[in-house]
Amino acid sequence: MPSREELILLGRITGTHGVRGQVKVLPYSGEADSVRAAHTLFVEGPGGSWDGIPVAAVSGHGRKTLVRFRHLETIEQAQSLVGREIFALRAELPPLDDDEYYWQDLLGMHVVTDGNESLGTITDIFSTGSNDVYTVQGEGKEYLIPAIADVVVNVDMERRIMTISPLEGLLDL
Repeated sequence: MPSREELILLGRITGTHGVRGQVKVLPYSGEADSVRAAHTLFVEGPGGSWDGIPVAAVSGHGRKTLVRFRHLETIEQAQSLVGREIFALRAELPPLDDDEYYWQDLLGMHVVTDGNESLGTITDIFSTGSNDVYTVQGEGKEYLIPAIADVVVNVDMERRIMTISPLEGLLDL
């Protein structure tokens, strides 16, 4: 079974669809491409083990994605997965562009301004539809940083530091 470091968090199973074992997935990226690329999706089982479930089909369904797994044929089997997060092997996912990152690789990253002011660390990421937003927790202060090119000027994955150029008033909110 894969290690946690080999897996990328893709989304959460939010419900069932129909009676033949299909599930609805909310992809954290807002797009079904990553889910569609995976041949096997993983859910964390009891005791921290990883259960790999082969994917039979993936299709779009509004803001959600429908996934049909091999060997899951009833609504009862599918219901056991509702509420669980799904992961895929990093090696199965399409390569990222230079300015793209997996959310889990950004979590815990230190954030500084282009004036070298320390803001804190990224504790959460959420999608607004038009762009992602990084929740940065500093000492006694929380910042919401939009993940747009005008703000995020550098991401140093080796040093785990994100440099931002805050828009006027951004840090005052």
